[in-house]
Amino acid sequence: MSLKVIDPEENSQPQGPDQVPDDDGRTVVAQHAFPYFTIVIIAALAAVYLFQNTTGFENSFDVADANNRLIRNGQYWRLVTGNTMHGFFWHIALNCMALYSLGSAIELLSNRAHLAIVFLFAAVGGSVMSALLLPEINSVGASGGILGLAGYLTVYGYKRRRLLPPGFLKNMLINLAIVAGMGVIGYLYIDNAAHLGGFLVGAIYGLIQIPKDLYEDPRKVDVVTAVMGYATLAAFISFATLTILLLTKKIAL
Repeated sequence: MSLKVIDPEENSQPQGPDQVPDDDGRTVVAQHAFPYFTIVIIAALAAVYLFQNTTGFENSFDVADANNRLIRNGQYWRLVTGNTMHGFFWHIALNCMALYSLGSAIELLSNRAHLAIVFLFAAVGGSVMSALLLPEINSVGASGGILGLAGYLTVYGYKRRRLLPPGFLKNMLINLAIVAGMGVIGYLYIDNAAHLGGFLVGAIYGLIQIPKDLYEDPRKVDVVTAVMGYATLAAFISFATLTILLLTKKIAL
């Protein structure tokens, strides 16, 4: 979550969660894939958190957090650097667990290029929504991007529900309800605008990208999308590196 810094083989029977027949007896077999992009993003977040601690945790927020007043005054790089930082250990731990779960699902069911694209653009979208709706707050956390992944998977679960286990979409909706409930209870500390903005970006991307044709493999991407996936992953790593350079005072902006 983002925190306000107040301070083919065919078979008519399913063989497991990765093989689910649709109504005409076809079976969709999900290819197992190591979640490389997910691990890289988690490693970048962990590196930033480590430098937050080693360079002075409490003072790290002033350096690169999503300070909405400063963003509105032109420091637009904070739209991303704020997403690379976290407020305390359980903040990053819970976010990384959610990121691993959602990111792995996207790399398995869709394509890792979409994971990187959704994560970065949802992170930015969440920060923009926060800057517009909550202009006086500062926040840190990767959950704008994480909620973008949740939005994408929710749309995926709906559009391809005939090919997925019946509990997939239900579980996504339950998790979203839990996040929303936590946001209501902890609204003084949780940046709900960033959550909403990130979710909407991921959901809109899913509505556009996920094919309606159930016979079309959603894991296949063209060259442009593949390149964009690597480019957005590299961009996030670059912003994480920028955060570290700011924290260690190697550069000043």
